[in-house]
Amino acid sequence: MTKLIKSNSHNVVSQACDVLYKGGIIVYPTDTLYGLGCDSKNEATIRKINKLKGRSGPISVIAPNKLTAISWMSLERDQKKNVRAKLDNGNTVIAPAKKNICSNLIMGEGKTLGIRIPEHNFCKELSSLFPNPITSTSVNRSGQSPHSTSADILSDFKDEIDLIVDDGIINGSGSKIFLLKNNVWEQLR
Repeated sequence: MTKLIKSNSHNVVSQACDVLYKGGIIVYPTDTLYGLGCDSKNEATIRKINKLKGRSGPISVIAPNKLTAISWMSLERDQKKNVRAKLDNGNTVIAPAKKNICSNLIMGEGKTLGIRIPEHNFCKELSSLFPNPITSTSVNRSGQSPHSTSADILSDFKDEIDLIVDDGIINGSGSKIFLLKNNVWEQLR
């Protein structure tokens, strides 16, 4: 049965971490949309998320800060300088990832990984506390609009999610996305 907890509840971050440690799926608030998350190294749970959404393919992760995000990337020194500004404002950066950062199931072409630092305190605390990157994909079935309330999420996903961290209505648009391709940054969205 899905557990629903308010984002300002006592120990909410540690409760979310407990679910992630146990291989569960959480829905959590970000600065733009609700995110569907799991431990990015847990392949069984990644497969469950892909089944829930009705798709497969790359999934981004959240990071607590730029230092951590850059430490997950396999970049040359000059590329590291350029990526710092791209990581501002909750943008997603897609770049080659170091080995063993996350499962290959969520990586893109050329062993790339989408990484963002959401401008939301819950995300920063959660990603600081949990030892592995946490997946971040919109909460919706493939081809449908992302859900903006916990009631809509519960209605659509019933007992397929272990924990929903309710932060009211979140109805933003997705982050800007930057891809490093052939040593050049390209804006995809």
